[in-house]
Amino acid sequence: MQIPFHLVDAFTDRPLAGNPAGVCPLPSWPPDDLLVAVAAEVNASETAFLVADTPATPSPGGADFHLRWFTPTVEVDLCGHATLAAAHVVLHHLRPGPTAVTFDTRSGRLAVERDGRRLRMDLPAQPREPVDAGLVPDALVAALGTTDAPPVEVLGGTTWMVVLAGAAQVRALRPDIAAIAALDTPYVIVTAATDRDGGPDADVDFVSRYFAPGAGIDEDPVTGSAHCCLGPYWSGRLGKAEMLAYQASARGGTVGVTVMGDRVRLRGRAVTVMAADLLAG
Repeated sequence: MQIPFHLVDAFTDRPLAGNPAGVCPLPSWPPDDLLVAVAAEVNASETAFLVADTPATPSPGGADFHLRWFTPTVEVDLCGHATLAAAHVVLHHLRPGPTAVTFDTRSGRLAVERDGRRLRMDLPAQPREPVDAGLVPDALVAALGTTDAPPVEVLGGTTWMVVLAGAAQVRALRPDIAAIAALDTPYVIVTAATDRDGGPDADVDFVSRYFAPGAGIDEDPVTGSAHCCLGPYWSGRLGKAEMLAYQASARGGTVGVTVMGDRVRLRGRAVTVMAADLLAG
């Protein structure tokens, strides 16, 4: 079986930066164990699989495509950068005429449209609730190595969100990934506001990093879904709906963020770095 494959760097305007995602357009859904095996073989933080809406494979939400996302180990409910990558493949390679595409996903119907040279995604907001300082696990602080400079605030939920005092502290973080993996919630976003008056992050409103060993990802290069949590938080703290963010991983990537009630619009560019066929038996 031959599976069309594209490797796309998302949230960047140049190859070998941003967050790589595999994108596999399929004529119909194969068994899930094959999807898991392909995602493990690709070994990107996420691989997106899409099937066009046809009479044989109708979309429950009437979207253009069904879309599913897999890390190298598990299927996930929402992935921003692989959605951006999938839309890039559709609008630049599969159907270059239209200016927008819709996907039916486990997180509902998602729309992506051209916004000049960027793509703009409409995703559900995922706000987090503050955790009382006395309830923050010592193991979380120890795993991040922030014992000497405790977090300004910690928010909880399906992912920890840890707010630090400054962007330099976020960039310098060297966490114990094995210790994060041992947490009851092995997913951690670390973030801080920036100093708009100078420094390496003067052009953005906030920075972040994301560690997800629970999904087989030590550190994700640029995480769209994390900005569905970060957007509502920083919108409230900074008093603005439209922001520019930078995820300060080794590869790095810039994300435009607009908060609109219970939705978050993310903007970014994407670059195709490979197109080939995978041989799967």
